Amino acid sequence: MKKRLDVLVCGGAACIASHSQDFKNRLIEVVKDHDLEDEINIIETGCMGPCELGPVMVVYPDGAFYIRLKPEYAQRIVEEHFLKGRPVEEFLWQAPEARKIVEEKRQIPFFEKQHKVVLENCGRIDPENLNEYIGNDGYQALARCLTEMTPDVVIDTVTSSGLRGRGGAGFPTGLKWKLARRSAGDVKYVVCNADEGDPGAFMDRAILEGDPHSVIEGMAISGFAVGASRGFVYVRAEYPLAVRRLRRALEQAREAGLLGESILESDFSFDLEIRIGAGAFVCGEETALMASVEGHRGMPSPKPPYPSEQGLWEKPTVINNVETLANLRHIILKGAEWFAAMGTAKSKGTKVFALSGNVTNTGLVEVPMGITLREIVYDVGGGIPGNKALKAVQTGGPSGGCIPAEHLDTPIDYESLAELGSIMGSGGLIVLDEDNCMVNMAKFFLEFCVEESCGQCSPCRIGLKQMLRVLERITRGEGRLEDLDDLERMAGTIKATSLCGLGQSAPNPVLSTLKYFRDEYEAHIREKRCPALVCTDLITYTILADKCTGCTACARKCPVNAISGEVKKIHVIDQGICIHCGACFEACKFDAIERR
Repeated sequence: MKKRLDVLVCGGAACIASHSQDFKNRLIEVVKDHDLEDEINIIETGCMGPCELGPVMVVYPDGAFYIRLKPEYAQRIVEEHFLKGRPVEEFLWQAPEARKIVEEKRQIPFFEKQHKVVLENCGRIDPENLNEYIGNDGYQALARCLTEMTPDVVIDTVTSSGLRGRGGAGFPTGLKWKLARRSAGDVKYVVCNADEGDPGAFMDRAILEGDPHSVIEGMAISGFAVGASRGFVYVRAEYPLAVRRLRRALEQAREAGLLGESILESDFSFDLEIRIGAGAFVCGEETALMASVEGHRGMPSPKPPYPSEQGLWEKPTVINNVETLANLRHIILKGAEWFAAMGTAKSKGTKVFALSGNVTNTGLVEVPMGITLREIVYDVGGGIPGNKALKAVQTGGPSGGCIPAEHLDTPIDYESLAELGSIMGSGGLIVLDEDNCMVNMAKFFLEFCVEESCGQCSPCRIGLKQMLRVLERITRGEGRLEDLDDLERMAGTIKATSLCGLGQSAPNPVLSTLKYFRDEYEAHIREKRCPALVCTDLITYTILADKCTGCTACARKCPVNAISGEVKKIHVIDQGICIHCGACFEACKFDAIERR
């Protein structure tokens, strides 16, 4: 029996970290206190998108979108909204427009330019309830494959759709499948790469948390197409909620006969196992991932042979990432032409991005390929807080590049980003404003890659560390102009000679910042100055005599006693002792300390 209201409380990792469970539990208590259990259906869903505003909740059928919820709000929401039908506007997102997010012409701006395909179920169904997935056309695509299509027809459909791998490289999915199907051997495998390691990326995690059955169905379709009867989901241990929900989904699928022997009474048998990764970034590379699945240390190996020819246990293996697999059911049900109609000539469909950094609306977004960076930052993301100037957009994680504001009207597709010296990557998109130092950003990503290098090949193991040492020297004010040429030379060598994608792409953030923000590097070297006032060693703090009141607050906060002066007398900072920590700047209430 359908209830009067469906109340969807976000149960994604970000909202749980903001104590959504406490709010949900209190809401359930208040609903019971008012004897409304038969009228109110409270559902915990996956990520709804606006992670910055969590915990969030949507009430249907009116579509009221509540944000930043606290347990003490539950009583008022139940009494005013659930009983009297009056949404509590002060808790809504952009009231009163937030009430009508389900109507086409009255959406919240965050959702207006999004087009949810992969994320269609996330935030709308209970990810731990198989019946809700089935009620939203779940497993119908698999059924169609098994009853109406041959493996070759499935592959042709995926090929015609133009779907490209969403893990970063953008390799055509249908071609990968075709190569695996043609490879000799009775035993083949399919693998889901859920080892999402990019800083600032959480797309795959959100899909596994919010719609795990879509990935399972995608893997079964892949297995049917290439002739595999066994698959593995390789997911990082840092995603415990995703792992728990995926395990629950696997159990439900087996109980329902959607995994295992003779699926849906066909002659197709297929089952899945979960492999937990130990957090090594390099295991996102497919040969390192396979080594880890086999129980070995996760280290890359030379290619060829490619996994589609010789992968797990030397058998043909197809590896796709989470987002790629979650697209498959839609392509089978709605057709290749439907999917190919979205996006650009060479980049079809939609793309899920983890939008983060200095932008008003951070969170999970899904947009059509071909949308511009400007539209994502300003229309979806709501622009830069504090009316600050946008400096760059970093795409592709540690393997990507920093795209300056002058290229904001660039369409987001594989080719356009590559022309600018960046990549699509798995979908991390970090917005940088005027307060970000681009030299420091390049150093940050290089530090990450140095830490995550497996150390197997010398270009990556030695070369990246040498590049990092140069960047560290520049940010300390000890750089030389010839360092810039050295960085470019080393980057070219590392890209050309490293064994795997980690080393081959790690120099990208350095190269892109040198290309577009060379003036910042030169300021660090020529003027011993960080224009963004980020690099600590290049910041000088000076007490302004005409503003100092002698309150001693700065002296009391200084950890190295670099500030001297009597009470109600002008204070002075000893630059030879100062460690540039900024404690004095933060402590001063009279703007008497200049930072430059």
